[in-house]
Amino acid sequence: MKFYDKLKPSQKYTFHFLINTGARINEARHVESFDVDLERKRLVLRITKVKAKKKEKHPRPRNIPISSQFTKYLKKNMDSNKILSTPAANIAMKKALQKAGIKDWKMFSIHNIRKTLEVWLMALGVDGLKITAHMGHSMITAAGHYVSPDVFSYEEKNKMRQIIGDLYMR
Repeated sequence: MKFYDKLKPSQKYTFHFLINTGARINEARHVESFDVDLERKRLVLRITKVKAKKKEKHPRPRNIPISSQFTKYLKKNMDSNKILSTPAANIAMKKALQKAGIKDWKMFSIHNIRKTLEVWLMALGVDGLKITAHMGHSMITAAGHYVSPDVFSYEEKNKMRQIIGDLYMR
């Protein structure tokens, strides 16, 4: 929250979108209003990472759930805001982290937002298969690169829920 509070208003949409979807920034930048199903609280990520090891030439879109709170936020803000470019988002992130007094701010990148959501969902007890489908990972990838042994307190888990709302609470 310290980091988020240091962002400029024009930058907040990007980071709010990323933490609430777990999308890669390139996936987020290509989401159009018709990709958002406000009624069913779902989002389609049409431009996704090509899995070279699986010899994919055209990636399959991912349908992911979004929280009720984020659905309302998108309805209100999507048409008037844009996702920052990757370089602009990285610069905004580093400046906000530095202003917030975050130790090792130089070590963070936009991809850390994606990793954060995955770790939070695990900490909140969301089923691993749901998480890997949401993130577009295999269980091996999730275990090898994203899962953290961190133990979170009750207060920290409450803060996570304040940020991501009722995602996977249905």
